[in-house]
Amino acid sequence: MTQSSVNLDFIGRQYPQTAPYSVGREKIAEFARAIGSSNPACFSVEAARGLGYRDVIAPTTFAVVVAQAAEAQYIQDPEARVDFSRVVHADERFTYQRPIFAGDELVTVVHVDKIVERAGLALVTTRCEISAHNGDVVEPVVTVTSTLAVRGEGH
Repeated sequence: MTQSSVNLDFIGRQYPQTAPYSVGREKIAEFARAIGSSNPACFSVEAARGLGYRDVIAPTTFAVVVAQAAEAQYIQDPEARVDFSRVVHADERFTYQRPIFAGDELVTVVHVDKIVERAGLALVTTRCEISAHNGDVVEPVVTVTSTLAVRGEGH
């Protein structure tokens, strides 16, 4: 049986905080259209403010855009030995502290929490801690936990 070539030494690894990701109204609207959202708070400042928000809000799954960009630190790390052509997304979970708003400057710290090998398949669980850095205020926004299934060679 062929085992996965993913580097198990990466369990517990934490990557440096990413550069800020600027959340724009148009990025939110494009994402909302792409997923078929009809929530007016994703498209209209007036609608969002009418619901008590400070600006348009991103759909819940918008955080995946920020998380996947940050996870590239791990996936593209040659020492991690993740062959992206052999990766499928197995699971994704979002734990929100507050919504993502247009105008947020989001930074992410990626953690490799777990790697489990089964029958030539590595299940890699990453955790992206996403925070807003708006001026001097640092505010936790969302935790995105992803599980990637990485097939080993010959599978």
